[in-house]
Amino acid sequence: MIPENFWFAISLTLLAGLSTGIGSILAFLSKSFNPKFLAGTLGFSAGVMIYVSMIEIFGKAKDSLSEVYGLKTGYVVTTVAFFIGIAVIAIIDALVPERENPHEIAHCEECPEGRNHAGLMRMGLFSALAIGIHNFPEGLATFMGALGDPALGISITVAIAIHNIPEGIAVSMPIYYATGSRKKAFFYSALSGFSEPLGALAGYFLLRQIFGESMFGITFAAVAGIMVYISLDELLPTAEKYGEHHVAIFGLIGGMAVMALSLLLFA
Repeated sequence: MIPENFWFAISLTLLAGLSTGIGSILAFLSKSFNPKFLAGTLGFSAGVMIYVSMIEIFGKAKDSLSEVYGLKTGYVVTTVAFFIGIAVIAIIDALVPERENPHEIAHCEECPEGRNHAGLMRMGLFSALAIGIHNFPEGLATFMGALGDPALGISITVAIAIHNIPEGIAVSMPIYYATGSRKKAFFYSALSGFSEPLGALAGYFLLRQIFGESMFGITFAAVAGIMVYISLDELLPTAEKYGEHHVAIFGLIGGMAVMALSLLLFA
């Protein structure tokens, strides 16, 4: 039986994934683009994700698992699942070659038109593939958050969507300079984001046969680990690459404060 929030959750996941297309559009408008603004929003996204993972998602996972296994064992299982989530996304990250890693964002000045077009096209396509692989667990994180709590799902969607913007830039810039086609660059950028809803659906249909209070808690704890890793390994380093250190940190604190306030208001 399909859960009540299923279509709402999958819609949010699709929205988060397709934000790679926003990055593609911003790349074409790079002359008027403010890198400090992106740095601040990436820091903000990291703040939202870290705070909601450690305060809200981890807590909900611990409560669910404590009901099944008892207080102490439930806490242990939650902690182990949290670090398993980190390990999964870290392994995926390690398997992606550094040159095609979506963390290595291509800037306009790094893509001169005289450069080898076949090499640029290869870079863009491999970036799209790498981002697609990364987006699988991110899609599951967004979907699970929305399935468990619609308000929480919206917060995660906004954070993931902001995080996906520079990934869209990483795909579209080399493809645009290789082909001269904005349509192709946008197409591959948006296509890489489709793996988020695919990851959500694959995770849901694989797990739903054994989905209960225990599996919910374990998955939620793993999602928290995935989001913390993304924030520390992707969002903050990329924010500092685009702007100043303090811009990223102020964005981080702002994201935490806004998330804290929203949780207090809806508590």
